[in-house]
Amino acid sequence: MRTLLTAALILAAAPAFADSHAKDAHAEKPKAGPQSGTRLKAEVWADNWFEMYVNGEKAMQDSVPITSERSFNSETAIIETQFPVTIAIEARDFKENDSGLEYIGTDRQQMGDGGMIAQFRDAKTGDVIGVTNSDMHCLVVHHAPVKTSCEDESDPQAGEGACAFEETTVDDDWTAPDFDDSDWPAAIEHAASDVSPKDGYDDIDWDDNARFVWGDSLKQDNTLLCRMTIEG
Repeated sequence: MRTLLTAALILAAAPAFADSHAKDAHAEKPKAGPQSGTRLKAEVWADNWFEMYVNGEKAMQDSVPITSERSFNSETAIIETQFPVTIAIEARDFKENDSGLEYIGTDRQQMGDGGMIAQFRDAKTGDVIGVTNSDMHCLVVHHAPVKTSCEDESDPQAGEGACAFEETTVDDDWTAPDFDDSDWPAAIEHAASDVSPKDGYDDIDWDDNARFVWGDSLKQDNTLLCRMTIEG
């Protein structure tokens, strides 16, 4: 259940991996993982940033910092793991502060918009064995502004009036395979035309079943935690 707060949401960011799709030749080298048994090829595009855990261990992170303007890119990595594979992804759209706005104080002041798509292949056969869609669970943990009129304010103040925000706290073990996400809502699928994917998206040959996912609002849902399991 979301709680209305006025304190800032702070999510720690770990150092970036050099896994970008543009350097796919390097990405083909398997990443050391906590378990062995299969090689999973992960392909991810997110607006603007993500980090991914596989069976509870951090395995992949967007190589472009979320603070970069127009940080649009895809990422590819090979991960050693074993079935069943629990995928846990934190996805964030850029926001300047807890108001949820970007370009604050300029003539471009606005709410951003997010979106994420991913697919997972058997690295040996190339077969797609998992995709993002409404079968996975995604919990919005930061929603702002609570009213869209915030983006029209001359002096928007995070946590006040239309610029208030909603934050949900989650246990630290949310990436673990045995974490119970049964009460999390299903991911919301969004059309590519609504997300308008940019740089890097066309570098990947997406499976027909892969879908863009996010919360209800591409503009007001800023940070999500998503989980899925690939049985193999």
